[in-house]
Amino acid sequence: MTEPATPHLPAPLVVEDLSKSFGALKAVDQVSLEVRAGEIHAVIGPNGAGKSSLVNLITGFLAADHGRVLFAGRDITAAPAPERARAGLARSFQISKLIASQTALANVMLAVQAREGSSLGFIKPFLTDRAIRAPAFDYLERVGLGARGDVPVHQLSHGERRQLELAIALATGARVLLLDEPMAGLGPEDSAEMIALLDALRRDHAILLIEHDMDAVFQLADRISVLVYGEVIITDTPENVRRSQAVRDAYLGDEAV
Repeated sequence: MTEPATPHLPAPLVVEDLSKSFGALKAVDQVSLEVRAGEIHAVIGPNGAGKSSLVNLITGFLAADHGRVLFAGRDITAAPAPERARAGLARSFQISKLIASQTALANVMLAVQAREGSSLGFIKPFLTDRAIRAPAFDYLERVGLGARGDVPVHQLSHGERRQLELAIALATGARVLLLDEPMAGLGPEDSAEMIALLDALRRDHAILLIEHDMDAVFQLADRISVLVYGEVIITDTPENVRRSQAVRDAYLGDEAV
């Protein structure tokens, strides 16, 4: 496991008193948290706790009623989602719909091209452009798909598609990754590979992890925030969260002890 984040470094992502209501329902209620450089900060909680709404607020798919989102010291609360993505805030697995008929490499090349802002031109010249192809292949290598670059997406396994989606997130030039249940649908072997991959990625990226797989959360997280009915009831180390009676009562149950 990688060394935890250094506390004195500026946090690239800071959420302050973020709130969102839908009528009488408070989906997110004065949530404050930060994701530090080199850290995996997990957000856990029962279904309906407000996790998806929180991610949508951070990434700009929902407008906040109150509070702020700071990215690299800049207030991006009013910035639209595409602007946040261009700044380096990437929501993995929901950034781009995979093109099933194209190869894994072509999908990542599209993300590299979008980041560079170059014209696609005709598809054949684009696919042979070394200035785009080389970095795209590097991203595939980084997530363990270097040998699968020429395989059409529809022939990839579920776990490989998860890896590909992460490669696309990296190809956008992301500084902070918001990962929304990356373990969903993975078997034990694929989950172990994803855990190892995320652990390696923290060296260069701050990661906000939304996840129901508690084994993965407790292996990976430097800190955990527990969200219940839109409110953060605790933010602490995995050990202290596991021991918290309030957390066991609200979510984890006694098996977490």
